[in-house]
Amino acid sequence: MEDAGKFDARYLAFLETISQLRPQLHRYCSRMTGSITDGEDVVQDALFRAYRGLDTYDDSRPLAPWLFRIAHNQCIDLLRRRNVRVEAEATAAEPDFVVPHELSGARVGPAVEHLVLNLPPKERACVLLKDVFDYSLEEIAELVDSTVGGVKAALNRGRSKLASLNERSAAPRPTPQNQKILRLYVERFNRQDWDGLRELISADARLLVADRYAGSFADGGYLGVYSRMRVTWRLALGEVDGEPGIVLLNLRDGAWEIEGVIHVDMGADGLIRRIADYQHCPWMLTAGSIIVRESAA
Repeated sequence: MEDAGKFDARYLAFLETISQLRPQLHRYCSRMTGSITDGEDVVQDALFRAYRGLDTYDDSRPLAPWLFRIAHNQCIDLLRRRNVRVEAEATAAEPDFVVPHELSGARVGPAVEHLVLNLPPKERACVLLKDVFDYSLEEIAELVDSTVGGVKAALNRGRSKLASLNERSAAPRPTPQNQKILRLYVERFNRQDWDGLRELISADARLLVADRYAGSFADGGYLGVYSRMRVTWRLALGEVDGEPGIVLLNLRDGAWEIEGVIHVDMGADGLIRRIADYQHCPWMLTAGSIIVRESAA
């Protein structure tokens, strides 16, 4: 009973902490991964891992840094899977101590959140945590499993590289076939042509409705939810963090407002393999760039 009481107390503290911290976690993970949708996926995975580890959590430590550490590690795991840590591993061979820029000097400005994608993961994390989230050097060192000297060196390298960058390189454009499928998906969804829509989706497609459902598309009842919605909604083609995407719009007071984003992954056969709907994640709407490219009228 005593163990159960401890877990209940930890769980309540966990819920209270993530309700306040989640937008920050998402912002950090989005900038680490380069995508507000990937960032949300990472946060959800991190929170699930944290929940599973609550029974062994040390109550004497604050929850927020622990959650940030788990989310950071999840970001690094994702970047490893993308094979973008080759440069970072090479950088790790460099000496930890270099002559650093003055850490108390002017910060690089809001553009840093997008430009950091040009940096290796360790430098990216240190610049974000210091120049965007205002963590101390000691806190950053613990979070990224380094030393204060190592953090200073990473900040110096990262800031020097950022100073020479003009803009983020353009994201790769989808193939004409993928663009066609994306357009057909939006058109058929807006007409509620569910049979026509299913023709675009693989029989074994996966569905994620963030904070609501993760599993088989066929078993998710996803289309039925949209057909029963009381609000007036519409999908539109757009760009999400510079990449083609789908934007969910709701009609309020005679104007269309962005409600969420939807990401679809396509297979080599031209069929949609995964649909991720983030309409229940309002913190995403201010974490990145969302542009509607087509009128909702």
